[in-house]
Amino acid sequence: MKPIHDSILSTIGNTPVIRLNALAPDGVELFVKVESFNPGGSVKDRLALGIIEAAERDGTLKPGQTVIEATSGNTGIGLALVCAAKGYPLVVTMAESFSVERRKLLRMLGAKVVLTPASEKGTGMLAKAAELAETHSWFLARQFENEAGPDFHSATTAKEIVTNFADAPLDYFVTGFGTGGTLKGIARVLKATSPSTKVIAAEPDNSPLLGSGIAQGYQADGSPSASHPAFRPHPMQGWSPDFIPKLAGDVISAGHIDAIQPVSGDDAIRCARDLARKEGLLVGITAGATLAAAIAVARTAPKGARILAMLPDTGERYLSTPLFEGISEEMSEDEKAIASSTPRFRFDAAPSTPAPAAAPVAASTAAVAHVDAIVADKAQPVVLFAMEWCEFCWSVHRLFAKAGIAYRTVNLDGPDYRDADWAADVRRAVGERSGAPTIPQIFIAARHLGGATETFDACNDGTLAALLTEIDQNADTDSLGNAYGFLPKWLHPRGAAAAPKPAPDQAA
Repeated sequence: MKPIHDSILSTIGNTPVIRLNALAPDGVELFVKVESFNPGGSVKDRLALGIIEAAERDGTLKPGQTVIEATSGNTGIGLALVCAAKGYPLVVTMAESFSVERRKLLRMLGAKVVLTPASEKGTGMLAKAAELAETHSWFLARQFENEAGPDFHSATTAKEIVTNFADAPLDYFVTGFGTGGTLKGIARVLKATSPSTKVIAAEPDNSPLLGSGIAQGYQADGSPSASHPAFRPHPMQGWSPDFIPKLAGDVISAGHIDAIQPVSGDDAIRCARDLARKEGLLVGITAGATLAAAIAVARTAPKGARILAMLPDTGERYLSTPLFEGISEEMSEDEKAIASSTPRFRFDAAPSTPAPAAAPVAASTAAVAHVDAIVADKAQPVVLFAMEWCEFCWSVHRLFAKAGIAYRTVNLDGPDYRDADWAADVRRAVGERSGAPTIPQIFIAARHLGGATETFDACNDGTLAALLTEIDQNADTDSLGNAYGFLPKWLHPRGAAAAPKPAPDQAA
């Protein structure tokens, strides 16, 4: 390694392969390639550098030209790093559902972030990026179909892996897919140089795009023609968008995938936490998902098999996601006990005069009137107050759509509530009227039904059907079965019928 680098860009690549000890199942050797060692914290630094330098070579990217791309975060961060080092302005489009840490990192690196509605999914942010590129003559990176991405992986990542395992064959290579660039670039090299290595593609079990067997349609430029029908929202940010990218489709067509391994959201989060606590590797949810897939492979692998799993990114950009749920900023009881075990600097003594609790902020008269008018509208008597990116809200949407219930959605993070103060004020008014601080909240003919779980219960016990009959709606709730089946599969992997009633609704 050179002791002094000419720029941050020469530090991209050459990431370590690490043997797992505490988490490796008996009888196999389990390794991970830790891509968080890239300067931008993820494998996407490689793709970003490959795309930009290829475009410079062929002249499609002009000096000083603005670069634009649709991204869930990591590709954008990689592009922001590369563009900052090379002097290109960068604009990214990103669905609102991705973690706020990613937006802040992008802006810290000088990029501009244009948010698109979560309801439009990945295809929505792609369409916005293409529209902006055409309007302003910007360079569109096209990570989902740009061959420069897999070419860079073939030239770097794949060669690193081949070198790492030159002493003994690699039996299994396990990775998820986002753009498909990592999968394509590595798989084709392994199939050429180590044909006995089995390539395992992992994907969310509730969103089995590859496993569905349903072909993805493409436009002439290689971009998806429509959202894939098997897509469902899942917690693996950066994995499996709502379409099969052309690059991933190429791997399928080439026959380079030996097996597809589904992974539940619960297993992904559990394995990411295990990597941090038992192996000292702070990684993201997709890394946990890849490890979960590798462990599943290990259960049926021959004794002595060598398995490599890709860990795509760092865990630090998941602070606001379920990965860090339950990890408090305050001291736990155990930590307080430790603090109290020595005489100095104790934190368990109550102040002599407790500070008065802050009075709750009441909703304004305007916000209360706004909510009252919506709930009292006889033309739209069924009202769902929701957040566009909330899993529980999506569950109620699916239930209402399946039953044929006519309703009005009020998305408190939608375009009508872009003003954060007004959105918070209206949400307080909804909470005051419903008696619950969480979202979603459902009203029928000005009567508060409850949140998602109360709505599921009302559907199951016939209350919902009775209320709809009172307002002359002939919805079909009888054929729905257990309403809890509309929850995302990753919340109840054993199935709704066997699952206990979930905790009270969450405002994500």
